[in-house]
Amino acid sequence: MRINDSFPDSDTQQRCVAETVTAVRQVTSAAPRVGLILGTGLGQLAREIVVEHSMDYGTLPHFPVSTVESHQGRLLIGTLRSVPVVAMQGRFHIYEGYSAREVTFPVRVLGRLGIENLLISTACGGMNPLHQRGDLMLVTDHINLQGHSPLRGPNVSHWGPRFPDMSDPYNAGLRALAEQVALTSNIKLHQGVYVAVVGPNLETKAEYRFLRAIGADVVGMSTVPEVIVARHMGIKVMAIGVITDECFPDALEPLELDQVLAAAAEAEPKLTQIIAGVTERITQSG
Repeated sequence: MRINDSFPDSDTQQRCVAETVTAVRQVTSAAPRVGLILGTGLGQLAREIVVEHSMDYGTLPHFPVSTVESHQGRLLIGTLRSVPVVAMQGRFHIYEGYSAREVTFPVRVLGRLGIENLLISTACGGMNPLHQRGDLMLVTDHINLQGHSPLRGPNVSHWGPRFPDMSDPYNAGLRALAEQVALTSNIKLHQGVYVAVVGPNLETKAEYRFLRAIGADVVGMSTVPEVIVARHMGIKVMAIGVITDECFPDALEPLELDQVLAAAAEAEPKLTQIIAGVTERITQSG
């Protein structure tokens, strides 16, 4: 088997993205500057967007379709605090059976639509004993334990370099804006490292101990592939994790999806305030 047999060549990749962008452009000529990815149970932010156009993922060529019940699967185009935005109401995961390249296909589309900044929200399990259920954490770095890279296979040089630098994946300027909003809004905002695993099963006690020992503060099943692709395209990234459960090995209890959604709902107003505030300040800061 040749190395390229399992991967689309660069021309095919560009064509598929271009066809999806064309489908969006047939609906709107909006030029969003900010892209948003809304994670599990984090729908309040979508209600803050003045939606001009809503497109189901299933109507967009080459777009994956959400299979997770808490992800609605719509592309929203409109404004957030008067700033043009495009939002993914629902994301994709490797555990659904998608490849890392398929998971990040929408980010390629957002990049070709013209976004310069990508703001990501994500539900995650907290392993830092100083963090509590319902807290927010600004991601400063990540560890990829998913065993996959969305950049594997032929590189599209028009999108980015073969070996993109990842020394600063989470933009310092955007993080500073988030800290400003949190401070003025009296919202506690932790900072820390996100580790990505495949899932969908949660971790064992031994695994939580291992993940904490290698330097992670929270654990989740998404985010990292999207960040890698965004940085590959030169898009600035900020990510905020909503800590939906406390993953302390010596006090670990079984967890149900309803509990995750309840914790996310509890944190939604704070998350919405920060992301909306950062979006507004992006425009003000030029």
